Amino acid sequence: MKKQYHFSIIIEQDENGYFVFCPELQGCYSQGITHEEAVENIKDAIKLHLEDRFAAHEKLTETKSVSLSTVEVAV
Repeated sequence: MKKQYHFSIIIEQDENGYFVFCPELQGCYSQGITHEEAVENIKDAIKLHLEDRFAAHEKLTETKSVSLSTVEVAV
């Protein structure tokens, strides 16, 4: 039976489409032309990332939460 995992993702949009990354898994990122494509691509990237870690017998450290905030900076 497969275990379900939940990860936070951050999606950014620019003129070339969408960039998405998982802050809980260092180096785990992807992109897509559409928002939906980016989300599906990061799911695949996360799955491959986890499979590699498990194959190397690495443990996952569970994070409690990730917060997204904004700050104001005057220049």
